[in-house]
Amino acid sequence: MANHASSKKRIRRNKKREIINGARRSRVRTFIKKIELALEAGDTAAADAALQAARPEIQRSVAKGVFHKNTASRKVSRLNKRIKDAKAAA
Repeated sequence: MANHASSKKRIRRNKKREIINGARRSRVRTFIKKIELALEAGDTAAADAALQAARPEIQRSVAKGVFHKNTASRKVSRLNKRIKDAKAAA
């Protein structure tokens, strides 16, 4: 249990940030899921549009410190590759 005022404040702050960061992480996952659903349906145009909507949200999560920039870059790159491969297969 925290004994110092600063550590008690840090615990309160961490709880608030956990909720905010969790919501942002969930939001990014939802955007990614939209891309994956469009790919499963074979709709590359919708997947491409979903990626264009997801990219700024992913980058925003990097700016807010939710994801590391390399992690976000890797996610975007892999999604882009999947869309590109789906277009080539179609």
